[in-house]
Amino acid sequence: MHNSHDPRVLPMRDGVNPSCVVLPSAGQGLLVDFLAQRLPAVSREDWLRRLRANEVVDEFGAAATERSAFTPGVRYYYYRELPPEPELPFHETVLYQDAHILVADKPHFLPVVPAGRYLQQTLLVRLKRRLGLSELSPVHRIDRDTAGLVLFSVQRATRGTYQALFRDRRVHKVYEAVAPWRADLPLPRIHESRLGESGHFFRMHEVPGTPNARTHIDVLEVAAPWARYRLEPITGKRHQLRVHMAALGLPLRGDAFYPEVNDPPEGDYSNPLQLLARTLAFTDPLSGEARRFDSRLKLRPLTD
Repeated sequence: MHNSHDPRVLPMRDGVNPSCVVLPSAGQGLLVDFLAQRLPAVSREDWLRRLRANEVVDEFGAAATERSAFTPGVRYYYYRELPPEPELPFHETVLYQDAHILVADKPHFLPVVPAGRYLQQTLLVRLKRRLGLSELSPVHRIDRDTAGLVLFSVQRATRGTYQALFRDRRVHKVYEAVAPWRADLPLPRIHESRLGESGHFFRMHEVPGTPNARTHIDVLEVAAPWARYRLEPITGKRHQLRVHMAALGLPLRGDAFYPEVNDPPEGDYSNPLQLLARTLAFTDPLSGEARRFDSRLKLRPLTD
């Protein structure tokens, strides 16, 4: 049976699956005019170039042309294009792979999925290109600035089963971080607060109200003025670990966003965020097997 949600009408190209646009239920005129209006980041001239190259294909596998009419409700697939990206000089490692999941060890500075100016230089696209896994998809994500473990689904058929692990908080996650040492702060402790958007780009901050974010914090090693911490997120809010540590007067070493924004120049990799997704542990929902994965990456020595 034909599946109009299946993008295999165009193959994966350089590790990137085609993007999709769905035409509204009402409209008229030419397809190219709709594309130029709906997706203005691509000029009308560039859409014409793609149409002439047969790079815009409908859900039935037919290539659109510059004369194609607007057809309500039809899906069209095309390739996302970006200017050439500088190659990030860091490399991921695949720690585990089977028919259903893949676990990768991500270096600092490498985004997990395409966004903004990053497409080829993302963990997802690198792995798809290298392994030829067109259905590969991250089950969860960590920040570009954070290093460590990322769990991927290898096939669409079982993806929801693994996504449910994170949705239902049945994954034990352990992070390691380097931050200042405070001898006056009792540890271990659970820090809880309510996090909300700060209105500044994508930063978060603590706000009054019922807590919606909880983190278990303990110390692993001290070499004043720095210490190595074990962080276990009980909830999974954006930037939760970074915000909670900064709120305690323990901003993570190398953090360019908390407590203040201090972006390094483009291409400056000299001061990576000292946050590592160290461990993922869960019961495999398909096999019932206990799974535990540990990152092989290391943060800086405290004396560095």
